[in-house]
Amino acid sequence: MNKKIGLLGGGQLGRMLIQEAIDLDVEIHCLENDLDAPCAKIAHGFTKGSITDKQTVLDFGAAFDLISVEIENVSIEALYELEKLGKKVYPQPRVLELIRDKGVQKEFYTRNQIPTADFQLVTDASGLQAPMEFPFVQKMRVGGYDGKGVKIIRTQSDWENRFTEPSVIEALIPFEKELSVIVARNEDGEVKTFDAVECEFNSEANLVEFQFSPAAISKEIAAKAQEIAKHVISTLDMVGLLAVEFFLTKSGELLVNEIAPRPHNSGHHTIECCYTSQFAQHLRAILNLPLGDTRLIMPGAMLNILGSPGHEGPAVYEGLEEVLSLPGVYVHLYGKSTTKPFRKMGHVTVLGREVSEIKERIDYIKTTLLCQSY
Repeated sequence: MNKKIGLLGGGQLGRMLIQEAIDLDVEIHCLENDLDAPCAKIAHGFTKGSITDKQTVLDFGAAFDLISVEIENVSIEALYELEKLGKKVYPQPRVLELIRDKGVQKEFYTRNQIPTADFQLVTDASGLQAPMEFPFVQKMRVGGYDGKGVKIIRTQSDWENRFTEPSVIEALIPFEKELSVIVARNEDGEVKTFDAVECEFNSEANLVEFQFSPAAISKEIAAKAQEIAKHVISTLDMVGLLAVEFFLTKSGELLVNEIAPRPHNSGHHTIECCYTSQFAQHLRAILNLPLGDTRLIMPGAMLNILGSPGHEGPAVYEGLEEVLSLPGVYVHLYGKSTTKPFRKMGHVTVLGREVSEIKERIDYIKTTLLCQSY
């Protein structure tokens, strides 16, 4: 295709996007401040610089007709200017601006009849009394990711250790399951969703440890989750890939928790499990190509490889050969040379006919494949 895309960010999402782009003869050029970032060794072009600095992003984006992102924390002001200069920016800067602020996100849900947990917005929590009956959740409006910037407030003591930054205060939902649906939309307005995945949470790391697809939910709930995801991306009038995270309550209600306008951790299994991966779908969407077939080839699960607690330094992988000897197992290492506790260092996809078989294999991998440092 001989297309060149400027990508803001050089992490593992960009790395996997590059791997798909090669098959379409699409060049990915990255802007990233870390010369040791996962994209550094394989990007078609790599520019060292800050993705949050307006002038740096303007200078970088000037060389490309199409700019995309692999992380939301970028100079949106620069992207607006690049758009005015005739550059295509997908997802659009107005979408990134809306999603980056969790408070604006929540207001978007209520304006557009998108189900979500009850919430209040707090500008300054420094001298505030607890605004909701315990327990509740406090989320920083800007800057949180992978469980960072989120606190569960159960007691007055928890509240005394709250964030003082502008926050979203929302009801703590006693959910039955945590689900995610990846949805894509191209310039022509074609929309396609992947099957819902079910997420298993690591409470110690405060992030998703593994997820499996298809989720163990009824056909009715699965269809409803996909319809809500389509409604969200169409209402945003967004071009690109969107992850829609849900809480499924004990009464069967689906509540949107958060959305992310890019390839997402909950979609990594699609590389092996689906006819089209989420990364290929993102490329199709932003290049206005026909969207790919999202059906599952085989059920599967994705396990994050996290840095082991108590280890920080050069990364060493234990148990890699044992895991690679298992049938239906695919290891993806992100090329990060340094590990630290709970850092995402890679992931493993496990395919199988039965969910019980997949989960048994996941349990083995969790205790066998360890990222440590000596």
